[in-house]
Amino acid sequence: MDNLIIAGRSFNSRLLVGTGKFASNQAMVAALENSGAEIVTVALRRVDIDNPADSLLSHIDRKRYLLLPNTSGARDAEEAVRLARMARAAGCEPWIKLEVTPDPYYLLPDPIETLKAAEILVKDGFVVLPYMPADPVLARHLEEAGVATLMPLGAPIGTNRGVRTRDLIAIIIEQATLPVVVDAGLGAPSHAAEAMEMGADAVLVNTALADTPDPAAMARAFCKGVEAGREAYLAGLGPQRQKAQASSPLTGFLRNN
Repeated sequence: MDNLIIAGRSFNSRLLVGTGKFASNQAMVAALENSGAEIVTVALRRVDIDNPADSLLSHIDRKRYLLLPNTSGARDAEEAVRLARMARAAGCEPWIKLEVTPDPYYLLPDPIETLKAAEILVKDGFVVLPYMPADPVLARHLEEAGVATLMPLGAPIGTNRGVRTRDLIAIIIEQATLPVVVDAGLGAPSHAAEAMEMGADAVLVNTALADTPDPAAMARAFCKGVEAGREAYLAGLGPQRQKAQASSPLTGFLRNN
């Protein structure tokens, strides 16, 4: 499978994985290993980023994975920027998954504060991967701001409902010149395959792995789903039709009978 390129950096895997909600650090490690992921997100509010011995961080092999801090829980641009700068000051690479979610019920990203924070962080030298509504207009503004990817939600965070914003994501993919990573709401390997078949460059999952009885097995299934979806996209899906069309010609058979 062809590589994913973000900000000039090449990755073999097109599956990004989060680290929240796992029943244990051991379950998280097993899921990471089986996913094949090379980019792993960590919520800055959940860890002591200054402490290498932090229970969660100590279980993530920094030589194997790109640690992508995220600003989950930030309610406005100011808070998101502060969290990102704290991560960089603690020695993390200047890559940040930008999340601004002031709505406590649906955790929908704030488009205005997300754009504001992205503009500040890009100027501050960060590689910014913004979690965003599936809004093609906002996607254009974020591209103009200089972000490294676009990360539209498939469905609200943690719902496992799949690609509910499919039509809008399709427009974003059509118009984007950056990698598009479908983030949030994917609950099954088939959801990941669907996003990849559409032409998404990658997907990010967390709850779909952590909520299952066997996170490692589910991670392996998602890895296969992402690969299958990407291969199908590259091969080119056949056109959809309203009427049936026989796969074998019937003309001769009908004439002889």
